[in-house]
Amino acid sequence: MKMLAELRAQGRGRDMQAVAEQIPYARFLGIQVDRKGNEITVILPFSEHLVGNVVLPALHGGAIGALLEITAILQLLHDNACERLPKTIDLSVDYLRSGRPQPTYGRAIVTRHGRRVANVRSEIWQDARSEPIAVSHGHYLLTPL
Repeated sequence: MKMLAELRAQGRGRDMQAVAEQIPYARFLGIQVDRKGNEITVILPFSEHLVGNVVLPALHGGAIGALLEITAILQLLHDNACERLPKTIDLSVDYLRSGRPQPTYGRAIVTRHGRRVANVRSEIWQDARSEPIAVSHGHYLLTPL
C-alpha cells in the first residue's frame, strides 16, 4: 500500500494515528490511537451509528470485531516495518459481554512473529481492562520490507 511508503518518507512511519487515518473503515469508525512508549491503545469513541441493538443499546458486533482486527493490525505495524498492511488470514472473536454506548479501548500482543505470518491476541474493554467485552486471536500475513 502506497500510504505506508509515503508516511515513512515523511518520517511518520511510526505515527499510528496517521496510519489509522489512511484505513477507510478505521476512519469511518473514528478510531484514535494513543501511544505511550512501545504500547499503543486504540480508542473507539462512541457514536450513534455504532449501535447494533437500540433496545439495550449495545455496540454492533461488526464494529467490535473490526476494532479487534484494526487493533491487531496497528500493533503489527507499530512493531514491524512492513511494505503493506498485514492481511488477515483468519480471526477468531470471543464476544464476552455487551458493549455499552461509551468509548471502547483496545490493545494487542503479538504472540508469535515469523518471517511471513504473525499471531496476534487482541482485547477490548470499556470501564476496566480486567473486564474485556471481547477478545480475538488472529493470524496475519506480513509483507516485510
